[in-house]
Amino acid sequence: MAEIVNRAHAASVGKLRLLLFAFGDFAFNLYWQSVMLFLLFYYTDALGLPMRIAATTFMLASIWDGVANFLAGIVADRRGSTRGYGMVLTLGSIPLGLTFALAYTPPPASGGWAIAFVFGSHLLFRTFYGLVNVPYLAMSSRISIDSRDRAFVAGMRMLFGTSAAVVVALVTVPIGTWLTGSAVAADAYLGSALLFALLGTAILLIVGRSYREGEAPPAHPPVSIGAALRSLAGNRAFVTLNLAMMAMIVAITVLNKSILYYFKYYIGAENKAQLALASMSLVSAIAVPAWMLLARAVGLRSLWFLAASLAVAGLAMFAALDIHGAGAMQIYLIGMQVAIVGLNFAFWAMLPNTIEYGERTTGLRVEGTVFGLAALLQRIAIGLATAILGWSFESAGYVANEAQATSTLAAMRWTIALVPLGFLIVSCALMAFNPLTRGAHARIVRALEDER
Repeated sequence: MAEIVNRAHAASVGKLRLLLFAFGDFAFNLYWQSVMLFLLFYYTDALGLPMRIAATTFMLASIWDGVANFLAGIVADRRGSTRGYGMVLTLGSIPLGLTFALAYTPPPASGGWAIAFVFGSHLLFRTFYGLVNVPYLAMSSRISIDSRDRAFVAGMRMLFGTSAAVVVALVTVPIGTWLTGSAVAADAYLGSALLFALLGTAILLIVGRSYREGEAPPAHPPVSIGAALRSLAGNRAFVTLNLAMMAMIVAITVLNKSILYYFKYYIGAENKAQLALASMSLVSAIAVPAWMLLARAVGLRSLWFLAASLAVAGLAMFAALDIHGAGAMQIYLIGMQVAIVGLNFAFWAMLPNTIEYGERTTGLRVEGTVFGLAALLQRIAIGLATAILGWSFESAGYVANEAQATSTLAAMRWTIALVPLGFLIVSCALMAFNPLTRGAHARIVRALEDER
Protein backbone atom coordinates (compact mmCIF):
# COMPACT_ATOMS: atom_id res chain seq x y z
CA MET A 1 0.00 0.00 0.00
CA ALA A 2 2.79 2.41 0.91
CA GLU A 3 4.45 1.73 -2.45
CA ILE A 4 1.21 2.54 -4.28
CA VAL A 5 0.86 5.80 -2.33
CA ASN A 6 4.47 6.73 -3.11
CA ARG A 7 3.91 6.05 -6.80
CA ALA A 8 0.77 8.18 -6.81
CA HIS A 9 2.62 10.98 -5.02
CA ALA A 10 5.52 10.77 -7.47
CA ALA A 11 3.11 10.88 -10.42
CA SER A 12 1.35 13.91 -8.92
CA VAL A 13 4.65 15.72 -8.35
CA GLY A 14 5.69 14.81 -11.88
CA LYS A 15 2.54 16.32 -13.38
CA LEU A 16 2.96 19.49 -11.32
CA ARG A 17 6.54 19.77 -12.53
CA LEU A 18 5.40 19.41 -16.14
CA LEU A 19 2.56 21.87 -15.55
CA LEU A 20 4.82 24.55 -14.08
CA PHE A 21 7.24 24.17 -16.97
CA ALA A 22 4.40 24.47 -19.51
CA PHE A 23 3.25 27.69 -17.79
CA GLY A 24 6.26 29.39 -19.34
CA ASP A 25 4.35 29.40 -22.62
CA PHE A 26 1.86 31.87 -21.12
CA ALA A 27 4.69 34.39 -20.88
CA PHE A 28 6.06 33.67 -24.32
CA ASN A 29 2.59 33.98 -25.83
CA LEU A 30 1.94 37.35 -24.23
CA TYR A 31 4.74 38.47 -26.52
CA TRP A 32 4.14 36.19 -29.48
CA GLN A 33 0.38 36.66 -29.77
CA SER A 34 0.74 40.41 -29.48
CA VAL A 35 3.29 40.47 -32.30
CA MET A 36 1.28 38.09 -34.48
CA LEU A 37 -2.12 39.72 -33.94
CA PHE A 38 -1.37 43.41 -33.56
CA LEU A 39 2.13 44.48 -34.62
CA LEU A 40 1.53 44.69 -38.37
CA PHE A 41 -1.77 46.52 -37.75
CA TYR A 42 0.06 48.81 -35.29
CA TYR A 43 2.61 49.64 -38.00
CA THR A 44 0.02 50.48 -40.67
CA ASP A 45 -2.94 51.93 -38.79
CA ALA A 46 -1.32 53.41 -35.65
CA LEU A 47 2.07 54.57 -36.96
CA GLY A 48 0.88 55.15 -40.53
CA LEU A 49 3.61 53.15 -42.28
CA PRO A 50 2.83 52.12 -45.87
CA MET A 51 1.64 48.50 -46.07
CA ARG A 52 4.50 47.35 -48.30
CA ILE A 53 7.13 48.79 -45.94
CA ALA A 54 5.38 47.42 -42.85
CA ALA A 55 5.02 43.94 -44.37
CA THR A 56 8.62 43.87 -45.61
CA THR A 57 9.88 45.02 -42.20
CA PHE A 58 7.87 42.29 -40.51
CA MET A 59 9.09 39.67 -42.99
CA LEU A 60 12.79 40.54 -42.57
CA ALA A 61 12.51 40.64 -38.77
CA SER A 62 10.72 37.29 -38.81
CA ILE A 63 13.45 35.70 -40.90
CA TRP A 64 16.11 37.13 -38.61
CA ASP A 65 14.16 35.72 -35.68
CA GLY A 66 14.45 32.31 -37.30
CA VAL A 67 18.19 32.72 -37.84
CA ALA A 68 18.64 33.68 -34.18
CA ASN A 69 16.61 30.64 -33.14
CA PHE A 70 18.68 28.38 -35.35
CA LEU A 71 21.97 29.71 -33.99
CA ALA A 72 20.70 29.26 -30.44
CA GLY A 73 19.83 25.65 -31.28
CA ILE A 74 23.29 25.02 -32.70
CA VAL A 75 24.85 26.37 -29.51
CA ALA A 76 22.59 24.07 -27.50
CA ASP A 77 23.85 20.95 -29.26
CA ARG A 78 27.48 22.04 -29.10
CA ARG A 79 27.09 22.29 -25.34
CA GLY A 80 25.80 18.71 -25.29
CA SER A 81 23.41 19.30 -22.36
CA THR A 82 20.40 21.35 -21.39
CA ARG A 83 21.81 21.96 -17.93
CA GLY A 84 22.07 25.64 -17.21
CA TYR A 85 19.15 26.57 -19.46
CA GLY A 86 17.07 27.46 -16.44
CA MET A 87 19.59 30.22 -15.79
CA VAL A 88 19.42 31.30 -19.46
CA LEU A 89 15.65 31.60 -19.06
CA THR A 90 16.08 33.57 -15.84
CA LEU A 91 18.70 36.01 -17.13
CA GLY A 92 17.19 36.42 -20.58
CA SER A 93 13.70 37.22 -19.32
CA ILE A 94 14.59 40.83 -18.44
CA PRO A 95 16.08 42.01 -21.78
CA LEU A 96 13.31 40.10 -23.56
CA GLY A 97 10.66 42.12 -21.74
CA LEU A 98 12.48 45.40 -22.31
CA THR A 99 12.91 44.85 -26.05
CA PHE A 100 9.26 43.81 -26.41
CA ALA A 101 8.20 47.17 -24.94
CA LEU A 102 10.71 48.89 -27.25
CA ALA A 103 9.06 47.24 -30.28
CA TYR A 104 5.86 49.14 -29.43
CA THR A 105 7.58 52.44 -28.68
CA PRO A 106 6.61 55.12 -31.24
CA PRO A 107 9.65 56.30 -33.25
CA PRO A 108 11.23 59.49 -31.89
CA ALA A 109 11.93 60.68 -35.47
CA SER A 110 10.14 60.68 -38.80
CA GLY A 111 10.74 59.57 -42.37
CA GLY A 112 13.55 57.11 -42.97
CA TRP A 113 14.76 57.36 -39.37
CA ALA A 114 11.33 56.26 -38.14
CA ILE A 115 11.46 53.18 -40.37
CA ALA A 116 15.00 52.43 -39.16
CA PHE A 117 13.87 52.73 -35.52
CA VAL A 118 10.89 50.44 -36.07
CA PHE A 119 13.03 47.88 -37.87
CA GLY A 120 15.86 48.02 -35.33
CA SER A 121 13.61 47.66 -32.30
CA HIS A 122 11.79 44.76 -33.95
CA LEU A 123 15.11 43.02 -34.66
CA LEU A 124 16.24 43.46 -31.06
CA PHE A 125 13.06 41.89 -29.73
CA ARG A 126 13.25 38.98 -32.17
CA THR A 127 16.89 38.36 -31.23
CA PHE A 128 16.19 38.05 -27.52
CA TYR A 129 13.02 36.07 -28.16
CA GLY A 130 15.04 33.45 -30.03
CA LEU A 131 17.85 33.40 -27.47
CA VAL A 132 15.37 32.71 -24.65
CA ASN A 133 12.68 30.67 -26.40
CA VAL A 134 14.92 28.04 -28.04
CA PRO A 135 16.49 26.92 -24.74
CA TYR A 136 12.95 26.67 -23.32
CA LEU A 137 11.89 24.48 -26.24
CA ALA A 138 15.03 22.33 -25.97
CA MET A 139 14.27 21.83 -22.28
CA SER A 140 10.94 20.25 -23.27
CA SER A 141 12.75 17.24 -24.76
CA ARG A 142 14.62 16.72 -21.47
CA ILE A 143 11.83 17.24 -19.00
CA SER A 144 10.59 13.76 -19.98
CA ILE A 145 11.36 11.17 -22.63
CA ASP A 146 7.87 9.64 -22.45
CA SER A 147 5.74 10.49 -25.51
CA ARG A 148 2.63 10.80 -23.32
CA ASP A 149 4.34 13.31 -21.03
CA ARG A 150 5.51 15.26 -24.05
CA ALA A 151 1.99 15.30 -25.47
CA PHE A 152 0.75 16.49 -22.05
CA VAL A 153 3.33 19.29 -22.01
CA ALA A 154 2.45 20.24 -25.60
CA GLY A 155 -1.23 20.35 -24.72
CA MET A 156 -0.71 22.35 -21.54
CA ARG A 157 1.60 24.76 -23.35
CA MET A 158 -1.13 25.31 -25.89
CA LEU A 159 -3.72 25.87 -23.17
CA PHE A 160 -1.51 28.43 -21.45
CA GLY A 161 -0.70 29.94 -24.83
CA THR A 162 -4.37 30.29 -25.74
CA SER A 163 -5.07 31.81 -22.34
CA ALA A 164 -2.42 34.41 -23.09
CA ALA A 165 -3.99 34.97 -26.50
CA VAL A 166 -7.35 35.69 -24.85
CA VAL A 167 -5.71 38.24 -22.59
CA VAL A 168 -3.85 39.87 -25.48
CA ALA A 169 -6.90 40.01 -27.76
CA LEU A 170 -9.27 41.40 -25.13
CA VAL A 171 -7.17 43.88 -23.18
CA THR A 172 -4.48 45.21 -25.55
CA VAL A 173 -6.36 48.32 -26.65
CA PRO A 174 -8.68 48.98 -23.67
CA ILE A 175 -6.16 48.43 -20.89
CA GLY A 176 -3.48 50.31 -22.82
CA THR A 177 -5.86 53.24 -23.20
CA TRP A 178 -6.73 53.08 -19.49
CA LEU A 179 -3.11 52.86 -18.34
CA THR A 180 -1.90 55.76 -20.47
CA GLY A 181 -5.06 57.87 -20.32
CA SER A 182 -4.51 58.64 -23.99
CA ALA A 183 -6.85 58.27 -26.95
CA VAL A 184 -3.87 57.96 -29.32
CA ALA A 185 -3.66 54.39 -30.63
CA ALA A 186 0.15 54.22 -30.51
CA ASP A 187 0.16 55.20 -26.82
CA ALA A 188 -2.40 52.51 -26.00
CA TYR A 189 -0.29 49.81 -27.64
CA LEU A 190 2.79 50.95 -25.72
CA GLY A 191 0.90 50.92 -22.40
CA SER A 192 -0.30 47.35 -22.86
CA ALA A 193 3.18 46.28 -24.05
CA LEU A 194 4.71 47.53 -20.81
CA LEU A 195 2.15 45.57 -18.78
CA PHE A 196 2.75 42.37 -20.78
CA ALA A 197 6.50 42.81 -20.39
CA LEU A 198 6.18 42.96 -16.58
CA LEU A 199 3.97 39.86 -16.45
CA GLY A 200 6.09 37.88 -18.90
CA THR A 201 9.32 38.68 -17.11
CA ALA A 202 7.93 37.62 -13.73
CA ILE A 203 6.64 34.30 -15.09
CA LEU A 204 9.86 33.38 -16.89
CA LEU A 205 11.88 34.18 -13.76
CA ILE A 206 9.76 31.68 -11.82
CA VAL A 207 9.92 28.97 -14.50
CA GLY A 208 13.65 29.39 -14.99
CA ARG A 209 14.42 29.16 -11.28
CA SER A 210 12.20 26.11 -10.74
CA TYR A 211 13.17 24.01 -13.78
CA ARG A 212 14.45 20.50 -13.10
CA GLU A 213 15.23 17.83 -15.68
CA GLY A 214 13.29 14.59 -15.60
CA GLU A 215 14.51 11.14 -16.58
CA ALA A 216 16.28 11.68 -19.87
CA PRO A 217 19.15 10.26 -21.95
CA PRO A 218 22.64 11.16 -20.71
CA ALA A 219 24.27 14.29 -22.06
CA HIS A 220 25.91 13.65 -25.44
CA PRO A 221 29.28 14.99 -26.65
CA PRO A 222 29.22 18.35 -28.44
CA VAL A 223 27.89 18.06 -31.98
CA SER A 224 29.38 20.00 -34.91
CA ILE A 225 27.12 22.15 -37.08
CA GLY A 226 27.78 20.04 -40.15
CA ALA A 227 27.05 16.78 -38.35
CA ALA A 228 23.84 18.16 -36.85
CA LEU A 229 22.58 19.39 -40.23
CA ARG A 230 23.49 16.12 -41.96
CA SER A 231 21.62 14.24 -39.28
CA LEU A 232 18.50 16.35 -39.76
CA ALA A 233 18.73 16.06 -43.55
CA GLY A 234 18.59 12.28 -43.14
CA ASN A 235 15.73 12.49 -40.65
CA ARG A 236 12.64 11.94 -42.82
CA ALA A 237 10.30 12.49 -39.88
CA PHE A 238 11.79 15.92 -39.19
CA VAL A 239 11.99 17.02 -42.84
CA THR A 240 8.43 16.09 -43.80
CA LEU A 241 6.92 17.40 -40.57
CA ASN A 242 8.60 20.79 -40.91
CA LEU A 243 7.81 21.22 -44.60
CA ALA A 244 4.17 20.45 -43.80
CA MET A 245 4.40 22.91 -40.89
CA MET A 246 5.70 25.68 -43.16
CA ALA A 247 2.78 25.26 -45.55
CA MET A 248 0.38 25.22 -42.60
CA ILE A 249 1.94 28.33 -41.02
CA VAL A 250 1.67 30.31 -44.25
CA ALA A 251 -2.02 29.37 -44.41
CA ILE A 252 -3.00 30.29 -40.86
CA THR A 253 -0.80 33.42 -40.75
CA VAL A 254 -2.47 34.88 -43.83
CA LEU A 255 -5.87 34.13 -42.28
CA ASN A 256 -5.07 35.46 -38.80
CA LYS A 257 -3.29 38.63 -39.90
CA SER A 258 -6.19 39.53 -42.16
CA ILE A 259 -8.81 39.51 -39.38
CA LEU A 260 -8.31 43.09 -38.15
CA TYR A 261 -8.32 44.40 -41.71
CA TYR A 262 -11.39 42.36 -42.73
CA PHE A 263 -13.46 43.58 -39.80
CA LYS A 264 -12.37 47.20 -40.18
CA TYR A 265 -12.70 47.61 -43.93
CA TYR A 266 -14.92 44.80 -45.25
CA ILE A 267 -17.46 44.55 -42.44
CA GLY A 268 -17.05 48.05 -41.00
CA ALA A 269 -16.91 46.91 -37.36
CA GLU A 270 -13.32 47.26 -36.15
CA ASN A 271 -14.25 46.89 -32.47
CA LYS A 272 -15.78 43.47 -33.19
CA ALA A 273 -12.41 42.15 -34.35
CA GLN A 274 -11.00 42.09 -30.82
CA LEU A 275 -13.98 40.03 -29.65
CA ALA A 276 -13.45 37.66 -32.58
CA LEU A 277 -9.78 37.19 -31.66
CA ALA A 278 -10.65 36.59 -28.02
CA SER A 279 -13.40 34.14 -28.95
CA MET A 280 -10.96 32.21 -31.11
CA SER A 281 -8.57 31.94 -28.20
CA LEU A 282 -11.31 30.87 -25.81
CA VAL A 283 -12.44 28.07 -28.09
CA SER A 284 -8.81 26.98 -28.31
CA ALA A 285 -8.84 26.27 -24.59
CA ILE A 286 -11.76 23.92 -25.16
CA ALA A 287 -10.42 22.40 -28.36
CA VAL A 288 -6.95 21.51 -27.06
CA PRO A 289 -8.12 18.84 -24.55
CA ALA A 290 -10.45 17.43 -27.21
CA TRP A 291 -7.60 17.13 -29.71
CA MET A 292 -5.39 15.60 -27.01
CA LEU A 293 -7.96 12.88 -26.35
CA LEU A 294 -8.51 12.27 -30.04
CA ALA A 295 -4.77 11.95 -30.61
CA ARG A 296 -4.67 9.02 -28.20
CA ALA A 297 -7.29 7.27 -30.30
CA VAL A 298 -6.07 7.97 -33.85
CA GLY A 299 -2.45 9.10 -33.51
CA LEU A 300 -0.86 12.48 -34.20
CA ARG A 301 -0.26 12.02 -37.93
CA SER A 302 -3.89 11.09 -38.58
CA LEU A 303 -4.90 14.03 -36.41
CA TRP A 304 -3.10 16.35 -38.83
CA PHE A 305 -5.14 15.07 -41.79
CA LEU A 306 -8.39 15.42 -39.87
CA ALA A 307 -7.69 18.98 -38.70
CA ALA A 308 -6.44 20.06 -42.13
CA SER A 309 -9.53 18.60 -43.80
CA LEU A 310 -11.78 20.62 -41.49
CA ALA A 311 -9.80 23.81 -42.25
CA VAL A 312 -9.91 23.20 -46.02
CA ALA A 313 -13.68 22.70 -45.85
CA GLY A 314 -14.04 25.93 -43.88
CA LEU A 315 -11.98 27.93 -46.37
CA ALA A 316 -13.94 26.50 -49.29
CA MET A 317 -17.12 27.65 -47.57
CA PHE A 318 -15.64 31.12 -47.03
CA ALA A 319 -14.76 31.33 -50.73
CA ALA A 320 -18.30 30.33 -51.69
CA LEU A 321 -20.11 32.63 -49.26
CA ASP A 322 -19.86 36.40 -48.93
CA ILE A 323 -19.77 37.03 -45.17
CA HIS A 324 -20.67 40.65 -44.34
CA GLY A 325 -22.02 40.27 -40.80
CA ALA A 326 -19.72 40.59 -37.80
CA GLY A 327 -21.54 37.84 -35.89
CA ALA A 328 -21.41 35.40 -38.80
CA MET A 329 -17.71 36.10 -39.29
CA GLN A 330 -17.01 35.54 -35.61
CA ILE A 331 -18.77 32.16 -35.72
CA TYR A 332 -16.85 31.21 -38.85
CA LEU A 333 -13.50 32.13 -37.29
CA ILE A 334 -14.30 30.16 -34.15
CA GLY A 335 -14.89 27.08 -36.30
CA MET A 336 -11.64 27.66 -38.18
CA GLN A 337 -9.77 28.06 -34.91
CA VAL A 338 -10.81 24.58 -33.80
CA ALA A 339 -9.09 23.13 -36.87
CA ILE A 340 -6.04 25.40 -36.48
CA VAL A 341 -5.57 24.27 -32.88
CA GLY A 342 -5.55 20.65 -34.03
CA LEU A 343 -2.80 21.37 -36.56
CA ASN A 344 -0.65 23.27 -34.07
CA PHE A 345 -1.07 20.61 -31.40
CA ALA A 346 -0.13 17.83 -33.83
CA PHE A 347 3.04 19.67 -34.87
CA TRP A 348 4.29 20.50 -31.38
CA ALA A 349 3.49 17.03 -30.08
CA MET A 350 5.27 15.35 -33.02
CA LEU A 351 8.36 17.58 -33.15
CA PRO A 352 10.14 16.18 -30.04
CA ASN A 353 9.49 12.66 -31.33
CA THR A 354 11.58 13.38 -34.42
CA ILE A 355 14.62 13.56 -32.10
CA GLU A 356 14.48 9.83 -31.29
CA TYR A 357 13.61 9.00 -34.90
CA GLY A 358 16.74 10.83 -36.02
CA GLU A 359 18.86 9.20 -33.33
CA ARG A 360 17.65 5.77 -34.39
CA THR A 361 18.08 6.50 -38.11
CA THR A 362 21.34 8.46 -38.19
CA GLY A 363 22.97 7.47 -34.89
CA LEU A 364 23.16 11.11 -33.76
CA ARG A 365 20.94 12.80 -31.19
CA VAL A 366 20.41 16.52 -31.81
CA GLU A 367 17.91 18.41 -29.69
CA GLY A 368 18.66 22.12 -29.84
CA THR A 369 19.15 22.01 -33.60
CA VAL A 370 15.77 20.33 -34.05
CA PHE A 371 13.98 23.16 -32.27
CA GLY A 372 16.26 25.88 -33.64
CA LEU A 373 15.86 24.83 -37.28
CA ALA A 374 12.13 24.28 -36.79
CA ALA A 375 11.88 27.83 -35.42
CA LEU A 376 13.87 29.16 -38.39
CA LEU A 377 11.55 27.44 -40.86
CA GLN A 378 8.49 28.63 -38.94
CA ARG A 379 9.69 32.24 -38.98
CA ILE A 380 10.48 32.05 -42.68
CA ALA A 381 6.94 30.83 -43.27
CA ILE A 382 5.50 33.63 -41.14
CA GLY A 383 7.59 36.21 -42.98
CA LEU A 384 6.54 34.79 -46.35
CA ALA A 385 2.87 34.81 -45.34
CA THR A 386 3.10 38.41 -44.11
CA ALA A 387 4.74 39.48 -47.35
CA ILE A 388 2.10 37.69 -49.42
CA LEU A 389 -0.67 39.37 -47.45
CA GLY A 390 0.89 42.84 -47.41
CA TRP A 391 2.01 42.92 -51.02
CA SER A 392 -1.31 41.47 -52.19
CA PHE A 393 -3.30 44.07 -50.25
CA GLU A 394 -1.16 46.95 -51.49
CA SER A 395 -1.26 45.76 -55.11
CA ALA A 396 -5.04 45.68 -54.75
CA GLY A 397 -5.00 49.36 -53.78
CA TYR A 398 -5.15 49.21 -49.97
CA VAL A 399 -4.65 52.55 -48.17
CA ALA A 400 -4.71 52.65 -44.36
CA ASN A 401 -7.56 54.44 -42.55
CA GLU A 402 -9.52 55.13 -45.73
CA ALA A 403 -12.58 53.50 -47.31
CA GLN A 404 -11.38 50.82 -49.72
CA ALA A 405 -12.62 50.49 -53.29
CA THR A 406 -14.96 47.59 -54.10
CA SER A 407 -12.29 45.95 -56.26
CA THR A 408 -9.77 46.28 -53.43
CA LEU A 409 -12.09 44.60 -50.95
CA ALA A 410 -12.79 41.78 -53.40
CA ALA A 411 -9.06 41.18 -53.97
CA MET A 412 -8.43 41.19 -50.22
CA ARG A 413 -11.18 38.63 -49.70
CA TRP A 414 -9.85 36.26 -52.37
CA THR A 415 -6.38 36.46 -50.86
CA ILE A 416 -7.79 35.50 -47.48
CA ALA A 417 -9.68 32.53 -48.95
CA LEU A 418 -7.49 31.00 -51.64
CA VAL A 419 -3.94 31.39 -50.32
CA PRO A 420 -4.62 29.45 -47.06
CA LEU A 421 -6.66 26.86 -48.95
CA GLY A 422 -3.83 26.05 -51.35
CA PHE A 423 -1.13 25.87 -48.69
CA LEU A 424 -3.17 23.56 -46.44
CA ILE A 425 -3.62 21.10 -49.30
CA VAL A 426 0.16 21.18 -49.82
CA SER A 427 0.70 20.48 -46.09
CA CYS A 428 -1.38 17.29 -46.31
CA ALA A 429 0.55 16.09 -49.36
CA LEU A 430 3.82 16.55 -47.45
CA MET A 431 2.54 14.91 -44.27
CA ALA A 432 1.63 11.80 -46.25
CA PHE A 433 5.38 11.03 -46.41
CA ASN A 434 5.94 11.35 -42.64
CA PRO A 435 6.92 7.98 -41.07
CA LEU A 436 5.70 8.70 -37.51
CA THR A 437 2.52 6.67 -37.72
CA ARG A 438 0.62 5.67 -34.60
CA GLY A 439 2.86 3.74 -32.18
CA ALA A 440 6.04 4.30 -34.23
CA HIS A 441 7.71 6.54 -31.65
CA ALA A 442 7.11 4.10 -28.77
CA ARG A 443 8.76 1.33 -30.79
CA ILE A 444 11.74 3.57 -31.55
CA VAL A 445 12.19 4.48 -27.87
CA ARG A 446 12.11 0.79 -26.87
CA ALA A 447 14.71 -0.03 -29.51
CA LEU A 448 17.00 2.77 -28.34
CA GLU A 449 16.67 1.65 -24.71
CA ASP A 450 17.61 -1.90 -25.71
CA GLU A 451 20.68 -0.60 -27.53
CA ARG A 452 21.74 1.47 -24.52
